Amino acid sequence: MSKFKGKRVLVVGFGISGVAAAKYLSKQGAKVMVTDTRQRNELLESIRACEDLKIEYELGKHHEKSFQTSELIVLSPGVPLSLKQLDFAREANVPIVSEIELAAQAIQEPLIAITGTNGKTTTSILMGEMFKADQKPVFVGGNVGKPLLDYVMEGPHGGHVIAELSSFQLELQDKMVPAVAIFTNLEEDHLDRYLTMDAYIAAKKRLLKSCDRNSYVILNHDDPVVSSFAQENPGKLIWFTRKNPIKVGGEFAEKFCGAYYNQPTKQVMVKLTGREESYDLTLFKLYGDHNKENLLAAILGARLMGVSEKAIQQVINTFRGVPHRLEFVRKKDGVFFFNDSKGTNVMSVKRSLCSFPIAHSLILIAGGKDKNMDFTPLQDLVRARVKILILLGEAKEKINRAIGDYTETFLVGTFEEAVLLAFQKSRQTDIILLSPGCSSFDMFRNYEERGDYFKKLVSQL
Repeated sequence: MSKFKGKRVLVVGFGISGVAAAKYLSKQGAKVMVTDTRQRNELLESIRACEDLKIEYELGKHHEKSFQTSELIVLSPGVPLSLKQLDFAREANVPIVSEIELAAQAIQEPLIAITGTNGKTTTSILMGEMFKADQKPVFVGGNVGKPLLDYVMEGPHGGHVIAELSSFQLELQDKMVPAVAIFTNLEEDHLDRYLTMDAYIAAKKRLLKSCDRNSYVILNHDDPVVSSFAQENPGKLIWFTRKNPIKVGGEFAEKFCGAYYNQPTKQVMVKLTGREESYDLTLFKLYGDHNKENLLAAILGARLMGVSEKAIQQVINTFRGVPHRLEFVRKKDGVFFFNDSKGTNVMSVKRSLCSFPIAHSLILIAGGKDKNMDFTPLQDLVRARVKILILLGEAKEKINRAIGDYTETFLVGTFEEAVLLAFQKSRQTDIILLSPGCSSFDMFRNYEERGDYFKKLVSQL
């Protein structure tokens, strides 16, 4: 009998994660109520997804009584822990969990958990392709693709689960014990939700604390915050770095276990046992040094879970990237268009700007909903690499004050204006790059919708 049968469960937030939780719990026999501040007409897609299930709805506002009288609350990642109604639940000793936590308790297969500020999606999908190339069953989900509970509801698979996890999803994580935990990098982000950078790091670090002595913990040696996690690491420490360990020297070189990029030979070198493996990057198609870091992490996760060297090399040679992440859109009259809609923080924009040869003239389209970010770290790069800066969205005035004086800058009202102006100002060999540095929620439902709209506008030029 399910432990949820007959239990009164309140699902807070009815996006993708909330739908998965409502479906799973209803099928487990729970008495499910969904609460969301949005109105029914804004949630029709989610409601239709659950129309065959017995679910109650409280829409338009959250009611305190529902939080007090439930026996379990499942909080969607988009809903902050500071929601005042949650205080009533805490006073009534109602347990509060996440969809990720429910899934972690049910998943039996080895779990590879990936978190960080940037690179999570590329690393997750790259690694998933490596498993597939080796004919190994794999599910890639979490913060990308399907929720983890979808995997649970589909039934046992006997493979591996690759889970991209955001800080929001990790806030309530408690029972997950990953076979592999990967930390790509940690930089300023989501400061509209977290009061301090330390609070953001603490949310990410919940994944580290969930590891045990049998977990492989893969850390980015080149990131000072992530590398400091080694001091608290409870598992088996594995490094990735773009620096040759021999040049770093000392104990790091002597005890090195992991992967590094060998710049002179354009190879990835992997040392997990006594034998050193090499992977050729001649045909690797992704732009930027940051994607080499993502590749290093993906290779390590795959090899630790038994994926063959041949399959990994095959994916290196053929992988064409992730939609909305430095995605090449088209070439029009000698001008190149790239969609980086998933670039939703300052460091992501910084990495994208550094991904192109400095000889190219960059026209950058940026802006959106501000996450309380500091855009001044972009000043030098904008001066050196950006020919024209086009700003739009809620944050355009703030971004303009931070970096608008460092190149020719235009403020526009719509995406249509931004794309048309960028093309009008461009010349042959220029690169027009959408890399917003902001979330999409001022104008779009998500970064995918924003990126798709950019691609549609570019295709119509």
